Amino acid sequence: MFCGSREGSRPAYAEAARSMGKEIARRGLGLVYGGGRVGLMGAVAGAALEKGGEVVGVITEALISKEIAHSGLAKLHVVGSMHERKMLMADLSDGFVTLPGGYGTLEEFFEVLSWAQLSIHEKPCGLLDVDGFWDPLSTLFDQAVTEGFVHPDHRSLVLTEGDPRVLLERMERYTPPQTRKWLGPREL
Repeated sequence: MFCGSREGSRPAYAEAARSMGKEIARRGLGLVYGGGRVGLMGAVAGAALEKGGEVVGVITEALISKEIAHSGLAKLHVVGSMHERKMLMADLSDGFVTLPGGYGTLEEFFEVLSWAQLSIHEKPCGLLDVDGFWDPLSTLFDQAVTEGFVHPDHRSLVLTEGDPRVLLERMERYTPPQTRKWLGPREL
């Protein structure tokens, strides 16, 4: 789970994070996230824990005080760097849900998305679209396809839904595209 260490300006963001946490627990899925108890991270983890879900956090030593490490988790992995954090989160996860967030959230999402495009993993990558938050990014993805920078088949690597239940259902049914990373006709 990738999401903001802040709650954002609208109550809908925290509400969606809590809904996602509850839905994860209801389905008997585990939650792997950044390990903090603040912002949307704290909201999703708290809701999953409240419903009896298993929650695993991964946090760097440097972020323990800034993101205020959650103390009620099944496991809290403390690592030395952001690179280690992202690798461990990826290794522990069967899929990636991204809620609204800032630069760090975007960077985490884009890394696992590019790994999917390169067939480094075949795990689903989902965006929980709260009140159109991801609309500009979806438009950018469509533009990248139109302009020939992203293969049309790879557009399906990003699953976008506004409802946590529907997003998780789509992720459970996900089949990665068979198209490998490709070169355009000018690069051949």
